[in-house]
Amino acid sequence: MIPFAHSEITSSIMAKTPAKAASQKLPKTTMKTAPKQREMPPNPPSRPSKELHVFPNPAPERDYVIQFQVPEFTCHCPLTGQPDFAHFTIDMIADQYCVELKSLKMYFWSYRDEGAFHEKVTNTIMEDIVKVTNPRFIRITAKWYVRGGIYTNVVTEHRKKGWKPAPRVDLPTHGMQTGLI
Repeated sequence: MIPFAHSEITSSIMAKTPAKAASQKLPKTTMKTAPKQREMPPNPPSRPSKELHVFPNPAPERDYVIQFQVPEFTCHCPLTGQPDFAHFTIDMIADQYCVELKSLKMYFWSYRDEGAFHEKVTNTIMEDIVKVTNPRFIRITAKWYVRGGIYTNVVTEHRKKGWKPAPRVDLPTHGMQTGLI
């Protein structure tokens, strides 16, 4: 709730403003010029890049899944130039290295102005991640949004030679508990 009525604020401001200043109008040139915009910094904080960075896996002694969701992937159809959009899911079991998130974001962003077939770009992304991380396992699922009435899903996998996953453990499921009888 506003403590003052609009007329009280206006009269308070007008009482503190000299009459001469209140009656002056702004020059017409001030209204026509564009507002000053901030200059671009010499090193912008973010820009697209094909360079993927890694860091040491904090728990290389065990298998655990790292999942990345990239819901806003964009590239262009190499034939028509029309934009293509996809939701990427990357499931990865790292070995010695994990991919750094900011570099992954900039990597995905780098495809924005490139033409690429769905199958090619999905496999290229997997190859590039494998090249820098050499994971025990990686699966990339790309769900491409409708184009011409057709949805395209591309799934690609890589397993490190000799790696065997631990047997699956199925835990019992329980319904949601509310604390109410």
